[in-house]
Amino acid sequence: MKILVAVDGSSFTKRMLAYLTAHDEWLGGTHAYTILHVVPAIPPRAAAAVDKETLKAYYDDESEKVLKPIRSFFTKQGIKADYVGKVGHAADLIAATADKGKFDLLMMGSHGHSTLGNLVMGSVATKVMAHCGVPVLTIR
Repeated sequence: MKILVAVDGSSFTKRMLAYLTAHDEWLGGTHAYTILHVVPAIPPRAAAAVDKETLKAYYDDESEKVLKPIRSFFTKQGIKADYVGKVGHAADLIAATADKGKFDLLMMGSHGHSTLGNLVMGSVATKVMAHCGVPVLTIR
């Protein structure tokens, strides 16, 4: 099975990774994993004031802060994975990556806001589920 794992480095990501290891009978190392982290884009006016190499280095550093411990976690678990960092709106990029990559499953942590909380604050997980054609496993 081809599995996309969306991560943001939060405690909800840690819960999702704990779930993954606790359920290795069906989420073990026999699957093809891709770990995806999305860095929010800097506003265009601010980005225009910075040279492209500095901006790219910033995005790479921000992504690596999240991916490095996850890379270490997967290595300790004996699970091979590809690691991808993208820049933009998280919900849109996660859903698009899952669909375009023809993944069988998308895993992500969720803050677990109430319906009212989602209306007020929005939810990446809710938006991903609304726009993604791939089955989504959300872990709270």
